Amino acid sequence: MDLTTTAYGTWSGGRFMHYGETLPEDRYLQCIRTAYEAGIRTFVTADVYGNGKADELLGEALADVDRESYCLVGMIGHDFYVGQRQGNKGYPRFTDPELRGSGEYKDYMRMACSKSLERCRADRFDLLMLHNPDDIGYTSEAVWDGMRALKEEGLTSRLGIAPGPANGFSLDIIQCFERFGTYIDWAMLILNPLEPWPTGLILPACEKFGVKVLTRVVDYGGVFHGDLKPGHAFKPGDHRAYRPQGWVEHGLEKAERMLPLADKYKLTPIQFASIWNLSQPMVESVVPTFFQEPVENARDIELMIREFAALPDVRFTPEESEQIRVIGDNTGCMTLKGASKRHETSERADEWPMRPELLELAGRYGLGEDW
Repeated sequence: MDLTTTAYGTWSGGRFMHYGETLPEDRYLQCIRTAYEAGIRTFVTADVYGNGKADELLGEALADVDRESYCLVGMIGHDFYVGQRQGNKGYPRFTDPELRGSGEYKDYMRMACSKSLERCRADRFDLLMLHNPDDIGYTSEAVWDGMRALKEEGLTSRLGIAPGPANGFSLDIIQCFERFGTYIDWAMLILNPLEPWPTGLILPACEKFGVKVLTRVVDYGGVFHGDLKPGHAFKPGDHRAYRPQGWVEHGLEKAERMLPLADKYKLTPIQFASIWNLSQPMVESVVPTFFQEPVENARDIELMIREFAALPDVRFTPEESEQIRVIGDNTGCMTLKGASKRHETSERADEWPMRPELLELAGRYGLGEDW
């Protein structure tokens, strides 16, 4: 089963990623069941969330439904089996040279995939993605030979790449498509009407190589869910508190300018943002983050899930899409991760020095040299 238009991610609900309130386990499970009951048929998990606990809870929540009735998406990449957590950096990638050499990649990937499937109570993924790769993950033939082997062995039906955890990696992704695009069916990218950049730079390459796109952060940190107001105070540890000061107010102001188009199509804000994403080339699935905001009169997270599940089958015209992109244009608003001229050495798993072949690629795709 390929991905459906609407998808639900196990990072929702605050148990494994610190957004809003942390739901108790029974309600977290009920949210997954609510998504299924409301008609969502794609579920996305990552083995590193809760060191496998998210996989387990997803498997438990869907234990009583027909496995053939939903699409299961998994992600592997962070080694929490042997690797040691490095504070806010999280666990190292399995490709870290201090953990293993390239000759050991395939065995690790088979082990990680098999254990994740066991926790999910499944015998295969419909899509397995390489999660938050480092520069080795983007460029190593041994890594992608390992991914291909998992498909050949029947552990997954499709393969993909999920860059992150921050935004960027544009040139790295395009080069990965050029080298390994015959293996790659899907990419999970950050995109929403308030963040059309930099993913907009990658979509033409997705078209060229036939890579479908699953978009996350369509909610823009909750702005398109409707519970954030100017001056919102985030709880200590909430990941959104690390965004630049004033981002909520700035986002709300821009979103307000977009809402006449939402009204035209009778869309709620999250439906509007999702339809804008789906109106972009190669975008075929959307997976928001669902929050239970710790504020007075906040809507129940279950209502947000049902609202998203009722996404109507409409698309914006190219002119309407461009109108929204111009309002939301965020070009240059952040320091991008991945290959960059800022670095002479690779000191973090998500930042590394620029390579000449990437600048050559940027020239071929008309992306300039300011990286």
